[in-house]
Amino acid sequence: MQNRIDTTFAKLRDQSRKGFMAYITGGDPTLKRTVEIALALEDAGVSFLEIGIPFSDPLADGIANQLGAQRALTAGTNVRNLLNSVAAIRQRSEMPLILYSYLNPLFQYGLARFEQDAANAGVDGLLLLDLPPDEAPLATGTWMHRIRLVAPTTSESRIAHIVSLASGFIYYVSREGVTGERSDLSQGIGEQVARIRKHTDLPVAVGFGISTPDQARTVAQVADAVVVGSAIVRRIGEIGDSEALAKQIGDFVRPLVSAVES
Repeated sequence: MQNRIDTTFAKLRDQSRKGFMAYITGGDPTLKRTVEIALALEDAGVSFLEIGIPFSDPLADGIANQLGAQRALTAGTNVRNLLNSVAAIRQRSEMPLILYSYLNPLFQYGLARFEQDAANAGVDGLLLLDLPPDEAPLATGTWMHRIRLVAPTTSESRIAHIVSLASGFIYYVSREGVTGERSDLSQGIGEQVARIRKHTDLPVAVGFGISTPDQARTVAQVADAVVVGSAIVRRIGEIGDSEALAKQIGDFVRPLVSAVES
């Protein structure tokens, strides 16, 4: 089965366009709203959707995503019912879906069981935040891609090793530290993306700290996809569990998508 991540990047490349990747926390504020938000984001032009599996100790995340995970956990979200919601999204959407997770929730669920259940739900890729690629325990018997992270501090030799173990795309973490909105972009994104491209033909998505249309437009000049998460999650928290939530999130993201496409 052909992976939706591959087909979407190929379509974007053929059309000389860049992709927009949105991040939301699964179950924030509820699982029902997660499905509604996902569909609204697709309608707003989002190319790829990252869904975070909420975790009680999200070390790589800033305050916005920490609070999103807290809201989701308080609402009763766990791996099993989040996969059910992913399956509900998949019934109505062909947008590529990437799960963003720390290892502990998957370890508790059972790694082999998670691998199969996620594939059955329609997940296209998995991004594990706190697991070195050398130690990745998950099997490769499904068609889910393993997304690998490269940081600004990653050495040239380490980049070559990491990307050799990757599939789908490379996620470039554009700044040191945790996720979160920033008033300015980190320096040298173009140079770092060029370093990655020396070692792989996989698309490169750039995230961490991107929150405005101007920032997204700038990053889109050097990346294949631009990732925005904390700004979306913060706005979800501000709006709360409302019937209007999905529409308002779609309206918020639409200018970001337009900036990337321009």
